[in-house]
Amino acid sequence: MKIFISLRFKILFSFLLLVTVVVGAITYTMANLFHADKTAYIKDFISTNTRHTAAEVKTMIQNYLDSIKTFTRVAYDGGLTQDEKSRMFDQLFTDYPEMVAVIFYEGGREQASIIEELTLTEAGTTRAELDAYRAQHPIPSSTLRPGVIHIRNSTFLAELPLMTIATAVPVPGRETGVILEALVRMDGLMAIMGQSEVLEAFIAEPGGSLLVHRDPEQVLSGDSTGWIPGEALLAEQSKLDTTHEYVIDGTDMIGSFSPVEIGDLVVGMRIPLKTAYLTARSIFMSLLGVSLVILLGAAAASLFWSRRITRPLEELSEATRDVGRGHFDIQLNPASHDEIGSLTGSVNRMAVELREREKTLAETQAALIQSEKMSAFGQLSAGIAHEVKNPLAGILGYAQLSLKKLEQNNSLYKNLTIIEKETRRCNAIIENLMKFARQDQPQLVSLSINDVLEDSLVLADHQLGIHEIGVEKTLRQDLPEISGDANQLIQVFMNLLINAQQAMDGKPGTVTVATDLVEQDTVEIRIKDTGPGIPPEEREKIFEPFFTTKAAGKGTGLGLAVTFGIIKDHGGDIRVEGEPGQGAIFVITLPATGSAIEKDTPAESQADIAG
Repeated sequence: MKIFISLRFKILFSFLLLVTVVVGAITYTMANLFHADKTAYIKDFISTNTRHTAAEVKTMIQNYLDSIKTFTRVAYDGGLTQDEKSRMFDQLFTDYPEMVAVIFYEGGREQASIIEELTLTEAGTTRAELDAYRAQHPIPSSTLRPGVIHIRNSTFLAELPLMTIATAVPVPGRETGVILEALVRMDGLMAIMGQSEVLEAFIAEPGGSLLVHRDPEQVLSGDSTGWIPGEALLAEQSKLDTTHEYVIDGTDMIGSFSPVEIGDLVVGMRIPLKTAYLTARSIFMSLLGVSLVILLGAAAASLFWSRRITRPLEELSEATRDVGRGHFDIQLNPASHDEIGSLTGSVNRMAVELREREKTLAETQAALIQSEKMSAFGQLSAGIAHEVKNPLAGILGYAQLSLKKLEQNNSLYKNLTIIEKETRRCNAIIENLMKFARQDQPQLVSLSINDVLEDSLVLADHQLGIHEIGVEKTLRQDLPEISGDANQLIQVFMNLLINAQQAMDGKPGTVTVATDLVEQDTVEIRIKDTGPGIPPEEREKIFEPFFTTKAAGKGTGLGLAVTFGIIKDHGGDIRVEGEPGQGAIFVITLPATGSAIEKDTPAESQADIAG
């Protein structure tokens, strides 16, 4: 017996089946695309934040190490009395408030300890309790040697989160060296870990134990459970700087881990998957609801306007294919004021939003790239300011103090005056480097380029001499003055001279410095070395920031970029010549000031060899 089925229901069923397949495919594709996009964004977001945080942690720990070395220099300075050392230690604890205690070991035994007891009192503990904790947790002094840094969690009181930094430091005059143990407050590191309100950040020790977390109770426990997906992650460097999905205590997590590169520490950030994909689930449910509405509307309309429904669906299908291919410039005309028309409007709005999102993503990417560059430059400038300006301030202070104690006819008075002068100039050079990103204008005055070159050669004489680098000078004596900043030009010539010395890779050689007048109103300076030269394919890049041909750790790629900027600020030009294997020639041209000099005027040249 055959069952009669109305054509209306056949059309309805067929149409519903078709619409279900089409809308289901669209919804599934959009959900998958959104989920994939969301996943990639979350992973990139966590990975980028983890690497940035690891870099901040490395910089902070390096600052702690430098502070510890400062304590060592004071402690083993034979020229200071005990009272002077005590006063300087008090000042150091003031300058470095993170330092709680510094202990010196020689021959495996503790020789001296310097403890800021005021910090202990404010935290509600005593030196006796600190010493008791140290006795229970001694440092592995037998494994420490220069370059090896031991870092561990030493928090025994939630109000005073501490970590121990231990390393071996060579001391002049002592064959065995000195082992330092420093107890450092982790407030700064905990603040870094608490910068993100979304991601949970932490620092793990080499064994997987928790070192730093924004929750002091977590730091106090030093728990090693529930933070990383297995200790094998810490042992395999290839798995670091990547994002992992794993399960901790029954909770799906997504996390990223990056090495600090000091003390084998690892910075990690994590977030529960359900939190990360909360928005995605909401979008998916919204898509599902819209799909159900569309299906109901299509079922009602198919009974009366099957023909009218078919054509808009074909247009929608083609539009979704265009969107899938990345063509977002679509604009459909709704053929009716019903669910299909609503869907058409939704597709139009979706295309507009996707187009705007694509534009926004491109702008965000460009902004992130610029932010990365400025962040790297800011970290470098901050490092230079911290590493160089503080020691220079100490040198300047001691020089000025010594000058006050000497008569002007004393043989040392002139030398100390030179030290004071050059220290001030070094400070000015550092300021110039930090002004690189701001493009500040130089302070221009009339000066002789030959005098500037002579000053530069005097400063570079020792550096060139100890590497057996001779200097040949051919300086034209009737050159007009130029308008320039002497400090900045000395920085340029010093950089080129040191680059020439380094290019010879420890071998004896010669640097030739020559000046001349070209085109009646242009002063030319040529600095040539006898090194290997610069390949033609690298000449267009050497003046770019952060590009360097030196080995890793021997150059930052900023020297020639700064040099280029200074010369451009002086209205001049700089280029490089020379064939590979025959040395490099840096040619600088600067505009002259004052009266013009005939080009055929005979030059009074002088040549000598130094070094």
